[in-house]
Amino acid sequence: MKISTKGRYALRLMLDLAIQPGDSAVPLRDVAERQEISDKYLEQIVTQLARGGLVRSVRGAGGGYLLTRTPEEYTVGEILRQLEGNLAPVSCVSGGSCCGRADRCVTLEVWQQIQDAVDGVVDNITLADLVKRYHEKCPEEEQD
Repeated sequence: MKISTKGRYALRLMLDLAIQPGDSAVPLRDVAERQEISDKYLEQIVTQLARGGLVRSVRGAGGGYLLTRTPEEYTVGEILRQLEGNLAPVSCVSGGSCCGRADRCVTLEVWQQIQDAVDGVVDNITLADLVKRYHEKCPEEEQD
């Protein structure tokens, strides 16, 4: 399993929104500058996040994007799945198509264990956990 740049950048975008002080909307251009990501690429990502209800846009002066919930209410898994879809290493553990050997496939157990391990990580780390780690690793960085 490999997380695409969209998935990685979505997580960075969500973290950037979460660490901003106050309750004001954050312009996407500012996020793009801080994260060194193309604002056009971030527009594609934020559209998918908004469709999933993870962020909302505010139009007009002082416009930008806001989280729809508190950082404690988001998991890394939820954010990644919004961009990546299922995080399964092979389709037969995600409910997708399986070969005719699934009932006697020993390797299927390996793929399921990998899936369980990935889910165990991404579904147990919240955006609030990442905010805390950010402040521990980057205490000197001030946000706009």
